[in-house]
Amino acid sequence: MRIVLFANTDWYLYNFRLSLALHLRELGHDVLLISPDGPYGVQFEAMGLRWLPVALKRRSLNPLREAGFVLSLARLLRRERPDVIHGFTLKCAIYGSLAARLAGVPGRVNSVTGMGYVFASEDLKARLLRPLVRILMRWALDGARARLILQNPDDVAFFTTNRLADPARIRLILGSGVDCDRFSPGPSRSPNGPLRVLLPARLLWDKGLSEYVAAARQLRAEGHEIHFLLAGEPDPGNPASVPELMVRQWAEEGVLEWLGHVADMPALFRTVDIVALPSYREGLPKGLIEAGACGCALVTTEVPGCREVVTHGVTGLLVPARDSECLADAIRQLCRDVQMRIRLAAAARRDAVDRFDERIVLSNTLETYRSLA
Repeated sequence: MRIVLFANTDWYLYNFRLSLALHLRELGHDVLLISPDGPYGVQFEAMGLRWLPVALKRRSLNPLREAGFVLSLARLLRRERPDVIHGFTLKCAIYGSLAARLAGVPGRVNSVTGMGYVFASEDLKARLLRPLVRILMRWALDGARARLILQNPDDVAFFTTNRLADPARIRLILGSGVDCDRFSPGPSRSPNGPLRVLLPARLLWDKGLSEYVAAARQLRAEGHEIHFLLAGEPDPGNPASVPELMVRQWAEEGVLEWLGHVADMPALFRTVDIVALPSYREGLPKGLIEAGACGCALVTTEVPGCREVVTHGVTGLLVPARDSECLADAIRQLCRDVQMRIRLAAAARRDAVDRFDERIVLSNTLETYRSLA
């Protein structure tokens, strides 16, 4: 089978779909990765994976430019003649499906990993775009040989209720999978010394960064010995990106330590006690699952995607979104109750292995491809 994997950044393909690409190649499939140009292209090529850069602009709203991109993508697909194109994120799902229809690609699979800026944000531009995006989605996701992969039950309900996709063509697959052998607990954490709390995410407002900073300020003002960490980089292609200058100001103020991009996330997770993700909405937060697999206690929000990963009081603690005081309360509770922290962390590890191991996700994704044959 010839399969194209299409994403809006090479970073996404490398961090979320590399295991899928390598697994498909091991099974003898012909795999092509396509995304806008970026630094990970050379790494794909070093692994023997084919990768082609395309001229997708994530923030572009110019209708002529966007139509031109879809036509250029259709020409690429005619040359490559894949059996299946698998698009990731909302824009790639729509554009990839439109181009595939024009190019006569037999199978279309789309993974909508969270509802993205258009549906997560309440600013004017996002609200104005929603009706058009809904129309394009209905057309792009229609067809007997189309499949839509969603990552949590809330998104399944959203797509079904809004008639954006035929329920018979929706597949619920929990995330992109985590290598639970690589992401595994290290030596037991010492109860001595300051508690270490980490937020691992792209630096976007809707990941809850302002709430995280406010909670850190509150707990530090109360005199708690807690070291707050932030791992991730700004994402200038996303309208919700936090300015780098502001992140540096937080670090200079002493509220948190900004680590930037971290290449060895398992090693980092093994040095922290709590991982917090106060996000406003997710598809399925991979960083949270990776942290649980490494034996961290988890704190996240009662929102789609996050509540699929954490069961309150069992595998972590859930707090309301956009509420820094409740976030601070949860971190304070885990700071004081070491036994609860240990219990939640152990349960999070078991849950990651049982539900989110990448072997489960890869098997379910391959079955989705086969259903198009």
